[in-house]
Amino acid sequence: MIPEPTNLSEAAPPIPVTILSGFLGAGKTTLLRHMLKAEHGLKIAVIENEFSDAGIDTQLLGDEPVQIMTLANGCVCCTIHTDLTKALYLLLERLDSGEIAFDRLVIECTGLADPAPVAQTFFIDEELRERYILDGILTLVDAAHAGIHLAQTIAQAQVGFADRLLISKTDLVPATVLEELSERLTRINRRAPIRVVEHGRIDLAELLDVRGFNLNAGLALRPVNQGPSVDRIASLVLRTDKPLDIDRLSTFMNELLEEHGKQLLRYKGVLNIAGEDRRLVFQGVLKLYGFDWDTEWAEGEVRESVMVFIADDLPEAKIRAGFETL
Repeated sequence: MIPEPTNLSEAAPPIPVTILSGFLGAGKTTLLRHMLKAEHGLKIAVIENEFSDAGIDTQLLGDEPVQIMTLANGCVCCTIHTDLTKALYLLLERLDSGEIAFDRLVIECTGLADPAPVAQTFFIDEELRERYILDGILTLVDAAHAGIHLAQTIAQAQVGFADRLLISKTDLVPATVLEELSERLTRINRRAPIRVVEHGRIDLAELLDVRGFNLNAGLALRPVNQGPSVDRIASLVLRTDKPLDIDRLSTFMNELLEEHGKQLLRYKGVLNIAGEDRRLVFQGVLKLYGFDWDTEWAEGEVRESVMVFIADDLPEAKIRAGFETL
């Protein structure tokens, strides 16, 4: 289960964390520069690892396992040559001692990195769970080279994990190519809105306060043209207007996670449970998941259960058959 972050009244609120993922050369560093230099009044800390395509400041790179530099506008750059968990604790130590100040954290993944272990860090370690709260995963997609990149399963996985998909270099491709790319990305990930980034510039409201990991009833799915999928990773959506049996649901989810947990990149559901006036919401990453009761269904509202799984090569027919028994 994913425990809700503890937020004691006397403690500082947890620091929102944004994970920035994406293909090599898609423009993550350009986007980071925009986030750091924009006039937003926020104190953003950035953890970038030494494998990124171009450092925010090459002078940061050196022999120290963690190097921290405060920029002129109060933003903080942290270059790590060490375990992410150590870097996160070091930032907290410096924050608590008053050496540095920041109210948000952005973690840049390498172009070939799987965002899952980074995301899981904030659920597994109890102290980190209290001090940080995962806000969202952003994935940058290079429109000019997406066809080549998406031949790799890791690139498809980066798309599948995303709460926002940001397409760069759209000026280098015709509108038809961009439309086909958008449809392909939607088949992989029905949950994530698609936005265009122009030379690293985008409204920061699209990047921050995404609340992609909040347990709430928001579940907007983009419509998709059901063409043949060439990708291993795809979205599977289950719907029914019949009330679900909560015991059968629990068995269904436990068996699904036991057999296919490592294939389930992201998943979320808003469910109508028999005999219950409140919605049941759940979501997860791989085998880490949480359930919670949400608001009551409105009078006259259609009580539809919707579950979406973004997964690697799931046996769709078998899962649909299992869902029918609920």
